[in-house]
Amino acid sequence: MSETDTARRGLLGLGAGLALAAVPAAAAAQQAGGRPPPARTMLSATTFGASGDGAADDTAALQAALDAAFRPGGPGFLLIPPGLYRITRTIRVATGGGAEGNIVRHSGISAHGARLKSEIRDGSNVFEFISGTTTRFLLVEGLDIRGSGEDGHGVYLECEEWGKYLYNFCLRDVVIQGCGGDGCRMVGNVFEAQVINTYCRNNKGNGATFGHGFRKGILSSIHVFGCVFGENARHGVAMINKCYDVAFHGCYFLLNGKFGLVAENGCTLLSNCGFENNHQAAAGFESGDAGIALSNFGTLVGCTAYSIYNQTRLLRAYIVGQLVMVGCTGHGDKRAKGAGLAQIGGQKKRAGATIIGSTGKIEYVNGFEAIELAGTGGGARFGSDWRSASLVHIGEYRLWVDRHGNLRLKKGSPSADDDGKALAMS
Repeated sequence: MSETDTARRGLLGLGAGLALAAVPAAAAAQQAGGRPPPARTMLSATTFGASGDGAADDTAALQAALDAAFRPGGPGFLLIPPGLYRITRTIRVATGGGAEGNIVRHSGISAHGARLKSEIRDGSNVFEFISGTTTRFLLVEGLDIRGSGEDGHGVYLECEEWGKYLYNFCLRDVVIQGCGGDGCRMVGNVFEAQVINTYCRNNKGNGATFGHGFRKGILSSIHVFGCVFGENARHGVAMINKCYDVAFHGCYFLLNGKFGLVAENGCTLLSNCGFENNHQAAAGFESGDAGIALSNFGTLVGCTAYSIYNQTRLLRAYIVGQLVMVGCTGHGDKRAKGAGLAQIGGQKKRAGATIIGSTGKIEYVNGFEAIELAGTGGGARFGSDWRSASLVHIGEYRLWVDRHGNLRLKKGSPSADDDGKALAMS
């Protein structure tokens, strides 16, 4: 998490706040001018000719329904009734047109029992929401997307415009499977949102991908609840392009071709998440890897890893900031009986790791050391190398073990292995 990212995120919040402050004034002006706000009605896709019989091509009808629901000043709600809808090209919501195109009240798509059967063969996405304005309070629920395997992403959400935002939205009760790209991809100024009870399975890319914009925009404050990311050809979830502020709660990552989760710039929080039998594409346990690949920083609470195939541990991490693990476990059976908890490396002087009440083998690389409390072996373990960020602190003093096995003490941080005073000989 860089100072630049923090500053940019603050500016985004300020801009959003100013935009929202203008909404009541605009509404008052409309009422003063005698123009009532548009009616809040729910359109139905059937009104526009969508049949949902699994035989007709419903692409044009669904697109017409989306255009009507999300036009500037439109009702903003669309019902897609239960049925099987054949899709032969991307269906898209693309907001624009300046302030008139802003959507700053509740809007959404309700599609419980509706399946979109993609017959797209040119790599195009199935459903897109491209925000060229400010969009708030969007709800997409109940949608079931069955990909062709030759299409692109199942659900693609993007806002790559300065001063425009896609936030306070919710994606829930959605199933996305069999797509040629990612199940779901969110990029740009996408933040303050929830993904709930969503299932991303058997896609040729990642189950889900979250990222800062490639042109513009910061993805931030995304919370993912009770979702499953399984059997995807690449990763269960990938956090890309330096994003980090996504939190996962009670999610499960299993049987993916590679990692359950890749967080290349850190991950705000993983709580009560499970990682099972990932790295299905590996030749065997010896060439497998962890459920999570993490760089920079992260917090894990109550997370578990289990393997009987190729997943070797819960976490592989290189830490530059801080890593905290509380109540986590990692183990395996059968050919994965050697599976453990974590492999951790990092910058010795700058980074730190604290592992509390967690079980499973921990391997440290590059001389990195963590503080371990009440772990597999009980008691407490601190760093012993003079360069470790996890040395024992007693007031202003530091304790470490030098290369000869001597316990050494110094007031302040040591500057060399033989600094301070030797207290005992090995």
